[in-house]
Formats: sequence, structure tokens, C-alpha cells
Amino acid sequence: MTIYEYPFNERIRILLRLEDLFERLAFYVSCEHALEHHAALTTLFEILEVAGRADLKSDLLQELERQRQALSQFRHSPEVASDLLDNILADIEQAARTLNESPGKTGQHLRDNDWLMSLRSRMIIPGGACEFDLPSYYAWQQREPRRRIQDLERWTAPLSPLRQALVIVLKLLRESSQTFRVVAASGSYQQMLSGKTYQMMQVRIDSALPYVPEISANRYMLWVRFTLPDSDMRSKPAEMDVSFDLTLCNL
Repeated sequence: MTIYEYPFNERIRILLRLEDLFERLAFYVSCEHALEHHAALTTLFEILEVAGRADLKSDLLQELERQRQALSQFRHSPEVASDLLDNILADIEQAARTLNESPGKTGQHLRDNDWLMSLRSRMIIPGGACEFDLPSYYAWQQREPRRRIQDLERWTAPLSPLRQALVIVLKLLRESSQTFRVVAASGSYQQMLSGKTYQMMQVRIDSALPYVPEISANRYMLWVRFTLPDSDMRSKPAEMDVSFDLTLCNL
């Protein structure tokens, strides 16, 4: 199954973007080629841009505390596996503690690094990180892969509390869900939300099917319209009925 996710608000949208960027960063940092490490740095600067919201850290701390209090109420419930619950609560408490202890604004250690900020300003320009523009960066790229990886790990390590917190919040969000098997008649599906509040929706479709969902939603209704890309990836509306799984998530 191929899963498409759609956030209902800006806070979840930012968390999903950061999740994608952190996964990309981890992949490129683990590689060895200088061009892959260039991609790691550009991704690191994207994270710095997306995570620049002043209230992101406090939002995550508040959400972790809210989930901790909500889950703690089930400690003595006979229907809940106590070991599993204790592990979840321990993960939440650890994530909240490390995030709370991280000093200053997210990514401030990067902003305080003049060399990295000079790279950031040049990488905004197409082709702006060439050898003749940034000889010091070119020299860094000639280092042994092991040394470049150590630098990248040192620059990314202070961001790990943020990543740990958002991974837990998104995991709890995805697990707090209701899934329905529905059919998009002639490729289109609409559903009224009847005043219920959701934070994210998922569309699961058989990976063997060629259809691509275009999703829109607000607090009142959601709409999924399936399209069929041609050889040039231009989309045209699907005309067949499409079965898919619809999941509505809310913390």
C-alpha cells in the first residue's frame, strides 16, 4: 500500500515537513561522497528554515505533556498492557526532558557558526557554491569522508531532541486514528466531517494502481480526487471507481 498524508493545520504540516527533512538528512550523512554531503548540508539548512518558528519547541513540549497526562490515566486499567504503556510514557518523558534541556532557539548553534552561515547564503544562489565562490568549502569537500561525516554529525547532533520529540508526537497521532474502506465513485470522494476535529488524514491505495490522490480538506469536509498521470506526468481525472483506505487521525 502507498500512503499519502494530508495535514489539517499548520502545526502538523511543519512536523511532517521536518520528519521528511530529518529522514533525508540521516540518509545523506550516512553516505560518503562529497556531493551527498553537499545534499546533507542543503537539507540541514532547510531544517533550520522550517524549524525557525519560535513556538515550535514550546508546542512540542506542551503536546508531550498533554499526551503524558492523558496516557497516565490508563496505568491501572486492566484492558491496557502496563509494560507497553510504561515504555511509551518513558519515551515521552525522556523526549520532553531532552528537548527542554536543549539550550536556546532551535538551530542557534548553526546560526552562530559564521562559516556555515556563509555557505547557507551562497547555496541560496543557483550554483553559488562552486569552487571559485567558496574555496574553503571546496577544501572541506576534499577531506576524507570520515572527517566530513564527523563534522556533519557534530552539526546535526544538537537537533536530535527536536527530532525525537516530533517522531513521538507523529507516532501517537498516527496511532490515534480511525480507518474506513471507501470507494471514490468515478475517481472522486467527498465526506462531511460533521463538526468533528481531525489533525491529519491518510489515504492508502494499492501500490499496483496507477492513480494519484489530490487531497483537500477543512474542518467541515474532505475531498479526495484521483488522477491518472500520462507519460509526461500530466494529470487527468480518473474515470473509474477507486477503492482505498481512509484514515482520520486526531490526538
